[in-house]
Amino acid sequence: MTRVAAVDCGTNSIRLLVADATVSNGASGELVDLDRRMTIVRLGQGVDRTGRLAPEALQRTFAACREYAAIIKEHGAERLRFVATSASRDAENRDEFVRGVLDILGVEPEVISGDQEAAFSFTGATKELAGGDHLPKPYLVVDIGGGSTEFVVGDDRVRAARSVDVGCVRMTERHLVRDGVVSDPPSEEQIAAMRADIEAALDLAEQTVPLREARTLVGLAGSVTTVSAIAQELPEYDSEAIHHSRVSHEKVREITEWLLRSTHAERAAVPSMHPGRVDVIGAGALVLLSIMERIGAQEVVVSEHDILDGIAWSVA
Repeated sequence: MTRVAAVDCGTNSIRLLVADATVSNGASGELVDLDRRMTIVRLGQGVDRTGRLAPEALQRTFAACREYAAIIKEHGAERLRFVATSASRDAENRDEFVRGVLDILGVEPEVISGDQEAAFSFTGATKELAGGDHLPKPYLVVDIGGGSTEFVVGDDRVRAARSVDVGCVRMTERHLVRDGVVSDPPSEEQIAAMRADIEAALDLAEQTVPLREARTLVGLAGSVTTVSAIAQELPEYDSEAIHHSRVSHEKVREITEWLLRSTHAERAAVPSMHPGRVDVIGAGALVLLSIMERIGAQEVVVSEHDILDGIAWSVA
């Protein structure tokens, strides 16, 4: 058994998983969570516009890293891998980010490619599903992040993957912000422009990933899990209730339409809504809905296990 720690630093959030991994005959066996947590740091604040990581975004991220360093030390993790995704991949000053993480955690963050990100997401999301035949293959795993969305088609292994630059933060900042303020709610014109951007990204993804060949859609990350929580009318965010839940296309459409016409106060009043997602959840839900419409999916299977679990497996 090996105690491992994995950190996934994305555009909107930074997440930690400390777990015990059992390995048998060189193959990964079981991953048992010891600590799993998420902090909204909005590292990608303004990156789409400026091309740089904002000083205040870096400070929020470094504060979370200090908290995580204490947790990793407390659990005595033997191995640590820190993976950074879309925002740090795009930023001109990513060296500043790398130095800060190295100073705090003692490891250099790996600024991975979109294809690597997709492969980790697929492993994390499907490892449990692969043991049964109740969900038809191939899977389409969709990881809707803050700055990018990863598409992976595969069965027992990845067949094709593509990362495109549409995510809940990037779409919100690009289309729903006027004079530094998020439209509350957005206009029909803003929604249409955002939808056109998403559709263009789906066209791009389909150039290399056979999206429509998938028989099971698996959705990952905060936008998708929040939609599931809303669909279930959970009194609070409940990972166990959300993990492997299924949300119909009709329910996703209904929730997306409500999110895009609601006010900040109405969204913030949803008991399962993380405060850091209130302004960006509408864009994230629209990405999910657009994907379901593109491939004709009648439902999405929601997974709480994603790139973070994939990173942990790679360490184990």
